[in-house]
Amino acid sequence: MRKPTPWRSLLLLFAVLALVAAACSSDSDDTTTTTAGEAATTTTAGEAATTTTAGEAATTTTAAAAEPLTFGMILVGPENDRGWSQAHLEGGQYVEEMLGATMIKIDSVNPADRPETTVEQIVDDMVAQGAQLIFMTSDDMKDGAFAAAAAHPDVPMIWSSGDNAWIDGEDYRPELANLGNSMGQMEFGKMIAGCSAALTTQTGKIAYLGPLINDETRRLVNSAYLGAKYCWETVLGNDSADLGFEVNWIGFWFNIPGVTLDPTEVTNAFFDGGVDVVISGIDTTEGLVVAGQRAAAGEAVWSVPYDFEGACDEAPEICLGVPYFNWRPDYLRIAKSVQGGTFQAEFNWNGPDWSDINNLDTTAIGWITGDGLSGDASTALDAFIAGLADGSIDLYTGPLNFQDGSESLAAGDTATGVEVWYTKQLLEGIEGASS
Repeated sequence: MRKPTPWRSLLLLFAVLALVAAACSSDSDDTTTTTAGEAATTTTAGEAATTTTAGEAATTTTAAAAEPLTFGMILVGPENDRGWSQAHLEGGQYVEEMLGATMIKIDSVNPADRPETTVEQIVDDMVAQGAQLIFMTSDDMKDGAFAAAAAHPDVPMIWSSGDNAWIDGEDYRPELANLGNSMGQMEFGKMIAGCSAALTTQTGKIAYLGPLINDETRRLVNSAYLGAKYCWETVLGNDSADLGFEVNWIGFWFNIPGVTLDPTEVTNAFFDGGVDVVISGIDTTEGLVVAGQRAAAGEAVWSVPYDFEGACDEAPEICLGVPYFNWRPDYLRIAKSVQGGTFQAEFNWNGPDWSDINNLDTTAIGWITGDGLSGDASTALDAFIAGLADGSIDLYTGPLNFQDGSESLAAGDTATGVEVWYTKQLLEGIEGASS
């Protein structure tokens, strides 16, 4: 039996591919060799970048002269949501700028806003309009992504946040040789967010504004908690028993009146209950907006938004910072592979460029420190980030227990990538539902 790869080792493997894309951009004659089931590895900035390929045959291809590219972008929320969907849109705009490509886009593709429209129908229409590459940008598009990829096997597609091209994935579909995956290692971003909250809270009570509940959202809540717990105990020297960390789930990635809980009401309830820092896990900025309103009324409260690099602009004075996705480098790499005829269905779990976490040409995950973080806290947070970068801080190491008291990791054990990706429970110490 193959021994599972430890989480830290997997992070070294699934690191930033953006520097590879940058190298490809400067040399159109690059030759790439990838063997099915093997790791295609390029070492950059001290990290190893690896992709897992779902195809079967080893290929060696020299890129041909690039043809103008038309690609589709399917967004789950509004394109100007200051969150998840806008981050994807700007990734697509970067591809347009860098390659002279044309993007066909449609936003608000979800059961509430477009109940009669399926992802497969949208893909059919985009392909009819000449799209040579399709990005489907939500976990909720899984069924549509599978159906569309099967219906158009010659059209390269990406299901962002999915796992169908991962050999170890629960939804591994090797027969969908045209459907790849792209996701950022937001676990790091949430650890940083949690640390910033712990360094700031005056009440010792932190809350997490959650979307729906699944493996992805549980692992991000756990990551935020681990970052908060580490900085509360190790940096500030406090007792973990004195740290409160709770989550409440609204039921979807953003507010749907009459369907989800209202994130504005949930955030106000957090603050009314003594919480003074709210970390957002939803696609939109209600958590930050509410914190800004209450701070303007004289309360000492702060917030950490999510997803989009410009999210702090909603209430900069009480924003501790924002962990954000940067889809630019991986989307450019993928688009170039389609142009050059070298596309393969790969699973990419891309990390920060630790040499410059906010370099939009290279990093998949960034962190922008906000005006609400004090100078001393900012210094401590920078040291924490440096520890994540060099591996001296590895928070997915035991002993760790789940909420129900069962063991997550034994003392000294490090989580595998599979154990982190498929998180079935919240960790002990977090208040709120795991399912």
